[in-house]
Amino acid sequence: MTTHTYLGSPERTYLLRGVSVLGGEPRDLLLGAGQLLDPADAPGDAVTVDGDGLVALPGLVDLHTHLREPGREDAETVHTGSRAAAAGGFTAVHAMANTDPVADTAGVVEQVYNLGRDAGYCDVRPVGAVTVGLGGQRLAELGAMAHSAARVRVFSDDGSCVSDAVLMRRALEYVKAFDGVIAQHSQEPRLTESAQMNEGVMSGVLGLTGWPAVAEEAIIARDCLLAGHVGSRLHVCHVSTAGSVELIRWAKGKGWAVTAEVTPHHLLLTDELVATYDPLYKVNPPLRTAEDVAALRTGLADGTIDCVATDHAPHPTEDKECEWGAAAMGMLGLETALSVVQHTMVDTGLLDWAEVADRMSVRPAAIGRVLTQGQPLQVGAAAHVTLVDPSAVRTVEATESQSLSRNNPYRGLELPGRVVATFLRGRATVLDGKLQ
Repeated sequence: MTTHTYLGSPERTYLLRGVSVLGGEPRDLLLGAGQLLDPADAPGDAVTVDGDGLVALPGLVDLHTHLREPGREDAETVHTGSRAAAAGGFTAVHAMANTDPVADTAGVVEQVYNLGRDAGYCDVRPVGAVTVGLGGQRLAELGAMAHSAARVRVFSDDGSCVSDAVLMRRALEYVKAFDGVIAQHSQEPRLTESAQMNEGVMSGVLGLTGWPAVAEEAIIARDCLLAGHVGSRLHVCHVSTAGSVELIRWAKGKGWAVTAEVTPHHLLLTDELVATYDPLYKVNPPLRTAEDVAALRTGLADGTIDCVATDHAPHPTEDKECEWGAAAMGMLGLETALSVVQHTMVDTGLLDWAEVADRMSVRPAAIGRVLTQGQPLQVGAAAHVTLVDPSAVRTVEATESQSLSRNNPYRGLELPGRVVATFLRGRATVLDGKLQ
């Protein structure tokens, strides 16, 4: 790819020449004044990007990101996490509430929102906690967060499950007033005490306490029934089992407002990797079996699972480079998500690029009610655009990351695809593969 002079100004106009929009026939896109404009109106001083061989997608939207700030700035900050997001092609991320202090008040979500706005690499949409302090005892200030400057619409105790059925029902009822959604971390706590990995053949071989599939599936079944009963919106975080896919398919068949996400790592990695005892592969929910991976891919392909969400979970070195039992759960995901999806879904023929745009931009934007994101790439739409070179191949290097953390489970792995450019409201945050 070749580019002309880039001055770094948000007022610049960009003419993307001959890009393949959603994998279709090449055409030009003109980005200016925050919008997509008619290419015929391109000014003479427009920055021209040669789009030969590049696929143009609406800017990616992540429903599930851990930015750690406030409280764990040793692992990540809103600034570094949003840089990683831009490098991965994302123009909007939802920052989970398990910070310190917890994002359970209007003040904290506004702090996160303002930090994201000041960083300027992507739209940072705070997720509000469902319960005070993620404690599962009483509802947080849902209405105050919804009506704050951050306009929170997604609420989650992610990292913990809202295991009390009465409290979950109340939360689902409450958010109906402002079209909110409860995003549940589906984990029955009594069934997963001291769990270290997926319960199955490998946990038996390795002698590690198992995390059974039914612990996820039981909560999903209960919450789908509750959502149907009260007529509210439920979003299921990081679906990881074949049984969960079937339950979500059943709930959708009932016409209930249930949506779901799958992570890139659950589309690719299996519990056999735990045999290395490398804490890079320790995650919640745990890596599952090859049969689960196949079911998740099918569920994403047929639309049962609505979207891909990274669950980007940075940790400092000391929390990962230690013995398995003491290691923190979680792995990085923002900068590799699109490549993993290309590898598992596009290159296998399960999704085309238009469907990737649907699962990684259109649907997550709709679920999170991010109205300016996920729009078709047509004149008048907000200029959130990601350019990817699907022919590129790269070996993932843990040190080559915008994140403060290095817990990348794909390091050393060869993956396809490279994000060449990311535009946020027409401003290049990434150009020629480099952060601006």
